[in-house]
Amino acid sequence: MKIAVSSAWKTVQSMINGFIALLPNIILGLIVFILFLFIASRIKVLVKRLTRNRRSARNLGLVLGRLAQGLTVLIGLFIALSILIPSFKVSDLVQLLGISGVAIGFAFRDILQNFLAGILILLTEPFQIDDQIVFKSFEGTVENIQTRATTIRTYDGRRIVIPNSELFTNSVTVNTAFDNRRLEYDVGIGYGDDIDQAKQLMLDAMHSVDEVLKDPAPDVLAMELAGSSVNIRVRWWINPPRRADDLTSRDKVITAIKKTLVANGIDLPFPTQQILFHDQTEQTDGNRSYQREGWPSGKGEVPKPHRITDSLSLIAQKQDDGNSKVDSTTNSQ
Repeated sequence: MKIAVSSAWKTVQSMINGFIALLPNIILGLIVFILFLFIASRIKVLVKRLTRNRRSARNLGLVLGRLAQGLTVLIGLFIALSILIPSFKVSDLVQLLGISGVAIGFAFRDILQNFLAGILILLTEPFQIDDQIVFKSFEGTVENIQTRATTIRTYDGRRIVIPNSELFTNSVTVNTAFDNRRLEYDVGIGYGDDIDQAKQLMLDAMHSVDEVLKDPAPDVLAMELAGSSVNIRVRWWINPPRRADDLTSRDKVITAIKKTLVANGIDLPFPTQQILFHDQTEQTDGNRSYQREGWPSGKGEVPKPHRITDSLSLIAQKQDDGNSKVDSTTNSQ
């Protein structure tokens, strides 16, 4: 029993002595690694600062900054391991990573897919930070493009985190991709109104709004002969094309058009429906050549429409005649 305890104590002493012998290397390795972490963060900040004022190079700066940071940290890790373990070789780590790379790839397939998609988004720049985009049912301002996901801030103050693989493989609408943006709205006027006059009044109303650009100029187009109105589409351009400017110009344009049309006697009709009553007691019912409303008439004479009161009186008379026949039959029996 004493021999076993003595052997265990010698083992513990050798481990303690080995740790004490490695302690300077451990401290030095930690200092070197922390120093490289600090250098990596400074390099990332420096690259972002150099590209901050250049919109076209902002995303590229993010990619370069993150790659430089990762490379610096990797170099610091190799140096720290070399100090801690003098027999350590970089080729050993590369071989180990090569063996386990396949397993890691299957285990973290989604993470790697999002990472690669994030790098491609940052390099190809389909949209940039501060752009306003629409993705499926989400719409807002791009806050940050990370290597895993992109965050957008909605107009009602919420944050949406979207995986980069979704953004890269699906359609995204970028509302602020260009300097100018065209807006449109349909206005209905009455069938009895002068279309040319109404179109000119709408143009004058849009020109009176400061947010509407003079070049490209606004325009109006007659688009549809609807059930109760003639629909005219008004189109105008704004700059900048952001959501707040969209709402402001839309409010002023619609208000100006409404006031101008009403002041000049142009009708803004409500949706209406016309109901045609059909007397199904006529002998010609179902014959399209004699049908009145709703069907093209033939060569024959078209019956005149009955009023509702006449139809009701006819039905009541027929009911009375039927009752009279029943009473006469009963009396005869």
